[in-house]
Amino acid sequence: MSESSIAPLRTWLAGPMDRGVTEAIERLRRAPDVQHVAVMPDVHLAADVCIGVAVATSQLIYPQAVGGDIGCGMLAAGLDIEAAALDTEGIAGQVLRDLGQAVPARRRNRGAIITQPAELASDTLSRAGLEAVRRNDGAIEFATLGSGNHFIELQADQDGRLWLMVHSGSRALGQAIRDHHLARAQPVDKRLRALDATSDAGREYLHDAACARRFAAASRRAMAEEVGGVLASRLGARVCWETLIATDHNHVSLERHDGRDLWVHRKGAMPARLGESGVLPGSMGSLSFHVEGRGHEEALCSSAHGAGRALSRTAARGKVTERELRRQMAGVWYDSRLSGQLLDEAPSAYKDIRAVLRAQRELVKVTRTLRPVLNYKGV
Repeated sequence: MSESSIAPLRTWLAGPMDRGVTEAIERLRRAPDVQHVAVMPDVHLAADVCIGVAVATSQLIYPQAVGGDIGCGMLAAGLDIEAAALDTEGIAGQVLRDLGQAVPARRRNRGAIITQPAELASDTLSRAGLEAVRRNDGAIEFATLGSGNHFIELQADQDGRLWLMVHSGSRALGQAIRDHHLARAQPVDKRLRALDATSDAGREYLHDAACARRFAAASRRAMAEEVGGVLASRLGARVCWETLIATDHNHVSLERHDGRDLWVHRKGAMPARLGESGVLPGSMGSLSFHVEGRGHEEALCSSAHGAGRALSRTAARGKVTERELRRQMAGVWYDSRLSGQLLDEAPSAYKDIRAVLRAQRELVKVTRTLRPVLNYKGV
């Protein structure tokens, strides 16, 4: 594959990029067929391609610019009760315990799996090995939360109404798809590998990635339904599905920009077309927002997908104590017994979500502000 010229770059930053991020962005700009790079204010370093970046190409597909958690995204929906229903420690504790049973971080008992919706049954992946992952790990992990920054949160809006927010992805299935297709991709430099979208290998990656994206979306919906069951039992609440907002931020899709059909890769970047609804979470102890896209073309109609990390997980574990985590989480129900395992998810490990919003005021407008009431994370 031949060398390309340096692609145009547009940035919306909440602070200066560190050296590692700058080097990774510059490497991406020089990769063959990269037509445009847009950097979101939640940008931070990750393997090969930073999180918080949207990249456009005309023909080449870069699996690393999507990442392994293909289809990772957000779901939000309102409930028909006030957030005050969770004001007491006893009720909040019961809900947290029930959530841990209804939506485990991981499921090892095959007898406890949740049936996948019929529309996923027709998905067949390109290779037998990937199909085995889908049938085995995919079946067991469907409607499980995972760990890291994935969460279920109950939130209060400005009027005191309770809302649900779910953040999760495709789990082992997406990682298997990425790893398989990266092994078939051609190296374009010492770090990046690409597939031609018009080749059999390229078409197979696009097909498999689309399947993982559907799996992740259905898994979030199934988790939300399980949460709905918990809240119906404990609080008499109902999920108002007509308020649903669903979006994802790790994908590649063919889109029309500047009069051209381009492959837009988003890795930790949320679609934000004109009028498109989105979900912008903060940390487990800070505000989150529902937003509406402004359709900014130089951002490839994209937005930040959240606050973005300010500290690496290792740095956060070395800096944040359990006592400090409890202080930062004051006013939010969570399982404090897990504090030692949640240090790398402390609010101070993330950027200021309001600074992120200010940096990208050209990209989205806020339609709803939410404060955390109860946060459930898997470990």
